[in-house]
Amino acid sequence: MAEEAHTKAGTEAHGAAPHSDPSALGLDATMWVALAMLVVIGLAIWKKVPAMVAGMLDKRIGEIRHQLDEATQLRAEAEALKAEYEGKAAAASADAEAMRAHAHAEAEAIVAKAESDATALIARRKGMADDKIAAAERAAIAEVRAKAAAAAAGAAASLIAAHHDAATDKSLVDSAIARMN
Repeated sequence: MAEEAHTKAGTEAHGAAPHSDPSALGLDATMWVALAMLVVIGLAIWKKVPAMVAGMLDKRIGEIRHQLDEATQLRAEAEALKAEYEGKAAAASADAEAMRAHAHAEAEAIVAKAESDATALIARRKGMADDKIAAAERAAIAEVRAKAAAAAAGAAASLIAAHHDAATDKSLVDSAIARMN
């Protein structure tokens, strides 16, 4: 109320008449806006705009559904590829483990063979060394015997030469011949 009194006082102070809302054909601005809205809505219905909008929306919905179907199919393919590669990775891991186990077994076999070969080589070399030692002993013994025999023969020859003369030799040879007959 105070505002209304203030507006009325301001209007009277300026000498102007009170404000009135414009109207045409008995309709104020709000009614004209409502009437224009009804005309626009009526034209839209008459020109089948809602059907066109619905058609465009249906078309867009169809495109989206198609894209969703493609995305679903791509996802299924991706999951299948993922499963395939996971299987391949698991198989590769199993193959790698089998290869590692096989390599380990081969390495153990190689080490065992090398040990047995080394043992056999050592035994052969020991046998060869023993044979060489035995041959060297036999050669040394034969050499000692030969030298001893040569020394004995030389000593016997010098003793015989010192104690026997030709007459004694003749009687020894005659007695040896007689014994043989």
